[in-house]
Amino acid sequence: MNKILIALDYSPSAEKVAETGYRLARKMASQVILLHVLNEPAYYTSEAYSPIMGFTGDFLYAKAGTISARQQDIRDSIETYLNSTRLHLGDATIETMISEGNAADVIVETALTQGVDIIVLGSHSRTGFEKLLMGSVAEKVLHHSTVPLFIVPGKHA
Repeated sequence: MNKILIALDYSPSAEKVAETGYRLARKMASQVILLHVLNEPAYYTSEAYSPIMGFTGDFLYAKAGTISARQQDIRDSIETYLNSTRLHLGDATIETMISEGNAADVIVETALTQGVDIIVLGSHSRTGFEKLLMGSVAEKVLHHSTVPLFIVPGKHA
């Protein structure tokens, strides 16, 4: 295994996903790519948005302006988040990527284009109605990926 893709969102379990994926990569002496897929800008100001690992995106609530300026603020914030995650893991060699689109599609496509050997992502353990409305990124990646997955459960043990 030469390369591991760790897909991160802003869920409370993202720190656990990053740490677990990084430990796996170290055991296999693999290169690490941290990926965040950019959601619609409204997500980052909603109640679903949950900053982690010391990252705060308070500016998103305070700044108004054009959509393109706001999207750039969000991109800058995501870059800060990924760099904070790299710092948290203590490895400056970790590559970071920000992509836009459907999260599951982007994760699968990135894994293929970057030649990764395994994808690490979290599962939020959504149930019933919530899963029906939003779907499950982990489930969609599982069904569409030809790259093996390592899924970290979101529930705390």
